[in-house]
Amino acid sequence: MDESPQHQVTVSPFYMGKFVVTQAQYEAIMGKNPSRFKGNKRPVERVFWHDAMEFCQKLSQKTGRTYRLPSEAEWEYACRAGTTTPFYFGETITTNLANYNGNYTYASAPKGEYRKQTTDVGAFPPNAFGLYDMHGNVWEWCQDTWHDNYNDAPTDGSAWIENDNNYLRVLRGGDWYLNSSICRCADRNRINPDNSGSVYGFRVVLVLA
Repeated sequence: MDESPQHQVTVSPFYMGKFVVTQAQYEAIMGKNPSRFKGNKRPVERVFWHDAMEFCQKLSQKTGRTYRLPSEAEWEYACRAGTTTPFYFGETITTNLANYNGNYTYASAPKGEYRKQTTDVGAFPPNAFGLYDMHGNVWEWCQDTWHDNYNDAPTDGSAWIENDNNYLRVLRGGDWYLNSSICRCADRNRINPDNSGSVYGFRVVLVLA
């Protein structure tokens, strides 16, 4: 199973964007907006992994501070915000709490709304760290290359890229299109970095000086 074995990780302090990068922010830095579902406050989507990396580079140059994608370990730590349940708000999920395909239920939760598109960032309750939309809306690119499990994974929270899997990069968080189970804190996804779609976005990490 790709979510095991359970292992202890010590994550160094970092800052993470409270929202995924919006279309307005992306256009301000990149000069374009590739998104299918337009809206300044909606997540930018249809973003390749390489686009997200370029955004971080250009933002760093513009601000004089270092921005990057999160490692997979940092992303899950930030999503959980100290919790151990499947979702940061508890054992189950409803479409009042996140944007996913409400035709699919999780545990004892009822069916809910299927919005068939992204929603504005910040439309649902944040976790204890003040981070929004860590469940659903758009998948979020991480730095890491894909590994089938956590055997030999770094224990310091750094990105795991020391292999030959550059053709697959990690995504976390779930999306508006698929079912509730893929929105879990622990769920992992991967795709070719040259792929994009209306379910792929990202958020940034600010490296501490």
